Amino acid sequence: MSALINGALWMDREGNPIHAHGGCIIFYGGYYYWYGEDRRENYYVSCYRSKNLADWEFRNHILTTESRTEAYRVRTKIQLQNEDSKKVNLERPKVLYNEMTKKFVLWAHFENGKDYHDAAVGIATCDTPEGDFIYHGHFNPYGYMSRDCTLFKEDNGKAYFISAARDNADLHVYRLTDDYMNVECLVHRLWQGEYREAPAVVKLQEKYYMISSFCTGWAPNQGKYAVADSMEGNWSSLKEIGDETTFGSQAAFILKVNGQALYYGDRWGGNGEKYFTSGYVIYPLAEVDGKLEMSYCENIDISAYT
Repeated sequence: MSALINGALWMDREGNPIHAHGGCIIFYGGYYYWYGEDRRENYYVSCYRSKNLADWEFRNHILTTESRTEAYRVRTKIQLQNEDSKKVNLERPKVLYNEMTKKFVLWAHFENGKDYHDAAVGIATCDTPEGDFIYHGHFNPYGYMSRDCTLFKEDNGKAYFISAARDNADLHVYRLTDDYMNVECLVHRLWQGEYREAPAVVKLQEKYYMISSFCTGWAPNQGKYAVADSMEGNWSSLKEIGDETTFGSQAAFILKVNGQALYYGDRWGGNGEKYFTSGYVIYPLAEVDGKLEMSYCENIDISAYT
């Protein structure tokens, strides 16, 4: 299968719904690995793999309430269940492979499962892309709130963490330490008071593009993007992309395949049980006359890219 219907809840090879919302895809060892939210039972993050971006094989629930925990040099609060012995929230998980440490490092948005007052970063690691990740706890980078988030890795291995701060009023960009286990410095506070969330970053033709959404809960809204000459350079003002609902989606991540950019988004069903009806979309992105454009399609033949 190579044609994917946008907005549908896609199935894995066994015919089961793929639970990988708000996540990311990385390429490693000849496979694409898709990580994302799995809110069923005692799960937090699940992992799937594919050779062709169309046929996905479930591999593991890499983070659960029962995952192994381990402290490290950063002082964190290690909590995979709250004081009421109920699940916490681990949202928008993003994973990078660190060539220096040979570790897969996961960053996610942490909340305590009762309210959204923690607004923290949760960290986990593993020696393999699909193994049982070790959870290292959560913290607030430099004391700031951190909600919807993403990771971006340069070709030279330098990495950045981008997250919504100040009750989503701003987006913060942090450069990570060499081992991706902590923030090294706060590089930017972007778009003060414009309330952006769901950031996703891609580099095209030596330019850096960041797509984000406005804050309207589960309802889709007008996506916007900005451009910069470098992650630490000056970012432009926000410009509209797609239509007034970003073609019925909210950004999860942007994947580059053979030099082409694919926008992966969630088409949310809503909260509670409606969450499990949420589908996925893929829309091609292209740089045209210095502008980033998103192409709408009802379905996409992913084999044209792989």
